[in-house]
Amino acid sequence: MNTITQARARDLDLPLEGRPGPWNAITDVPGVEVGFTTVIEGDGELSVGAGPIYTGVTAILPRGRAQQPRPVWAGQFDLNGNGEMTGTHWIRDAGYFASPVCITNTHSVGMAHHATVGWMMKQYRDWYESYHSWAMPVIAETYDGVLNDICGRHITEAHVLAALDGARSGPVAEGNVGGGAGMQTYEFKGGTGTSSRRIEIVGQEYTVAALVQSNFGLRPEFTVCGVPVGKHLTDNAIISNATGHETGSIIVIIATDIPLLPIQLQRLAKRGALGIGRTGSYGGHFSGDIMLAFSTANDIFMPPLGADQPRSFNLECINDAHCDTIHEAAVQAVEESVLNAMIAAESVATLKPAGHILKAIDHDELRRIMRLYGRLQQE
Repeated sequence: MNTITQARARDLDLPLEGRPGPWNAITDVPGVEVGFTTVIEGDGELSVGAGPIYTGVTAILPRGRAQQPRPVWAGQFDLNGNGEMTGTHWIRDAGYFASPVCITNTHSVGMAHHATVGWMMKQYRDWYESYHSWAMPVIAETYDGVLNDICGRHITEAHVLAALDGARSGPVAEGNVGGGAGMQTYEFKGGTGTSSRRIEIVGQEYTVAALVQSNFGLRPEFTVCGVPVGKHLTDNAIISNATGHETGSIIVIIATDIPLLPIQLQRLAKRGALGIGRTGSYGGHFSGDIMLAFSTANDIFMPPLGADQPRSFNLECINDAHCDTIHEAAVQAVEESVLNAMIAAESVATLKPAGHILKAIDHDELRRIMRLYGRLQQE
């Protein structure tokens, strides 16, 4: 994950707003680590249970490998609920979670949950064996059946554990990697994308960042920095031609080191929808557009049940008067994450409908359209 060579949106001189962090990735938030397992096997016609396989798992460790399962404060929002993200009932009630976040394909949520519970029990063995503790990991999904034998359920426990064990800080791979391997976006090849923004609040620097598993949108909607690109690049729009409906989804994870309360993080999660909207989507009925925001600030120790409990905790929270700056950064980071997922992607043969190629967006053609509108950064 430290030798990233894929092109990114900024490499194409797109006029993106805001100031990114050093890696322009969710790992710019101190402590956050990301790992992938990508599973690509076979080719030819679809044979359920045999392949071809084009899928994977993405793992996010909000506090890296902390010695205890320390909570991160969180908020969650569904723009459209035709999808899954486990653990959200507790996030809405309590305002925190204490687990990795894993993202995979729709039919592998159960395996990812099972494996992540096992990883947590091994990582924090005394926590679960000596006390009354239970694991509630956050597992999310999008549908990759256009490119992958999704009904074959090829993700194994070993795949999930490898993504979790391989999580690191530093640059993050994008496009056809991890859970994003088999995804499409606006009927181009999509996948995993990430971006970050550095902001200043009363002399203090913070990071707001996003990672998306991008698998949504129909071609005519696609917009890049205000330019209706999808209305120009109309070839190979295989999904809308086949169904007439959007059948994808997007998972948005927003991370920050700003001290925010759960209600503030819930409002921040909503801004993920605005970042998606900047790329053109109206949020299709059959799409699951699900957002999670978490803060690594206020790192406190919550003892397990059965251990001595403190009387109270002291938490810091940002003044709401500064939320506009935070929200703007989140919208920018989500928008750029979607574009990065598309620009880093590579073309893949389709299974449903069969016999096509889900093409990655052509960088030169994208630049040509942006130039027509006078919207390249260097021109």
